[in-house]
Amino acid sequence: MSKKKALGRGLNALLSDSEKDERLESDIPVVHTSPSGSISEIPVEHIEVNPFQPRTHFDQEALEELAESIKVHGIIQPITVRRLARDQYQLISGERRFQASQLAGLKTIPAYVRAADDQQMLEMALIENIQRENLNAIEIALSYQRLISECNLKQEQLGERVGKNRATVTNYLRLLKLPPDVQIAVRDNRITMGHARAIINVENPDQQLYIFKKILAEDLSVRKVEELVRSLSEANAEKSKATTSTTANREISQLQSQLSSHFGTRVVVKSDGKKGEIKIPFLSVEDLNRILDILKMQ
Repeated sequence: MSKKKALGRGLNALLSDSEKDERLESDIPVVHTSPSGSISEIPVEHIEVNPFQPRTHFDQEALEELAESIKVHGIIQPITVRRLARDQYQLISGERRFQASQLAGLKTIPAYVRAADDQQMLEMALIENIQRENLNAIEIALSYQRLISECNLKQEQLGERVGKNRATVTNYLRLLKLPPDVQIAVRDNRITMGHARAIINVENPDQQLYIFKKILAEDLSVRKVEELVRSLSEANAEKSKATTSTTANREISQLQSQLSSHFGTRVVVKSDGKKGEIKIPFLSVEDLNRILDILKMQ
């Protein structure tokens, strides 16, 4: 049996049964209690789906398998809802279990009833979604981005909510800067997050796509991709250095022409990029005085 993932501290706080998070109505029948709080059996027909659900696709075959398991074992982990009105509830987390319960033909479903506003609903749904073991890196990155933009969280706060350090959060968010084709490949598990993290270190989108296509064509390992990225980065650095040198030489040449024209004699300008010298030759004392006059030193 695989070890169950621990929830981030933020979700535990949002879903806690503290005194300040009391049940909305006293007439909701409590079936039993657990270490996580009171559980009620709520009619399935009284529950509407979560409009903030970040996950839009659920594998039908997997849902049917879960429905068969529910028929045999029942709901092991209750869903979480909030009460909108009498006999009207809205799902906060557990949509997969909710859909599978409907397929299994259940009339009621065990649920925790929480008090939550719209922003808390979104935050709960996103964080619960992130905790899923089969979530791909792009889905996690998109959920992180929504938590930051729609729930007004900073990266440090987000890390606390999901139980991750800031570097991990940043690595996921950087994936969203990749070209769409690469993001789709990560989402569809055609390449790994390790491949994507190597690609993101190349700034040029065309080169990113070149590496991506090479990964698919040659089935490159992450290590091979990292080596390819290093060689491309070194080549880019040399090209940039050569371009800078060419640009500097062109500017020096233009400056020499301007100064030669200004002083009426061939001026030589030398520079190593940081320091240098300007030579103004003169052919006679009269020529020197002419140059000094131009410099307004007489």
